[in-house]
Amino acid sequence: MGIVKTENLVYEYIRRDDEGNVEGITTAVDRVNLDVAPGEFIAILGHNGSGKSTLARHINAILSPTEGTVWVDGMDTSQEEKIWEIRQRAGMVFQNPDNQIIGQVVEEDVGFGPENMGVPTREIWERVEESLRAVGMYQYRKYSPNKLSGGQKQRVSIAGVLAMHPKCIVLDEPTAMLDPTGRRDVIRAVRGLNEVEGVTVILITHYMEETIHCNRVFVMDQGRIAMEGTPKEIFSQVERLKELRLDVPQITLLAYELKKKGVPLSDGILTARELTEELTALRGRQSRLH
Repeated sequence: MGIVKTENLVYEYIRRDDEGNVEGITTAVDRVNLDVAPGEFIAILGHNGSGKSTLARHINAILSPTEGTVWVDGMDTSQEEKIWEIRQRAGMVFQNPDNQIIGQVVEEDVGFGPENMGVPTREIWERVEESLRAVGMYQYRKYSPNKLSGGQKQRVSIAGVLAMHPKCIVLDEPTAMLDPTGRRDVIRAVRGLNEVEGVTVILITHYMEETIHCNRVFVMDQGRIAMEGTPKEIFSQVERLKELRLDVPQITLLAYELKKKGVPLSDGILTARELTEELTALRGRQSRLH
């Protein structure tokens, strides 16, 4: 079993009137099966209302399934006595860092989680240092969070989760409120955690460019998994993604449009380097023919 596994997961939002009578039921997650291996970096994409954030909240046991089962590191999230342990194994980073930062000083905020877990004081400070270094924020340890940019605050939020030594981090649209520089910094920090520390990462996002280095991408629509594959496999299907009201990375779209005009390029080009290499090789072949 993977670090995170869902089996026929269903979650229904029940709407009630003022008297408590059921007015309607919305199925936000509909029979989702997911199996994430330890150390994997996966992305879950989808337009607003596709169910991706509802799915994320099950992994941290914030929500409990209407039907089906969610396991985190072998523990069933519906078992109330396991919830605290589950939240230590699968840390959650939300969209707005201000909702997670509570300390007056950066290092105190990062140490809050381990302190609540009863970690000895010396080890708390060791964890604070290693976590802040991992996200590139150690030099800001004495700062007030109010003095930080949005991207810096989000990296402090990630450090706070990391200090609890989770096996998995779930990031629910962590860059939605950031400018392009902040987004790049946060995603670079997350990739470092995955590649260097071996932390399993589940990234919920609607920014396509953030997913190109993932192991696997899942695309959700109407509560179900509509597509699954490597970034190259997913972004090769430009028309299908458009049907699902999603964009593709700009470089991928450029390559796709060039291919439609007759330029012989590969499917699913993801980076400017890939496109440049293919165009250079193509030019070299053409010059040899002439």
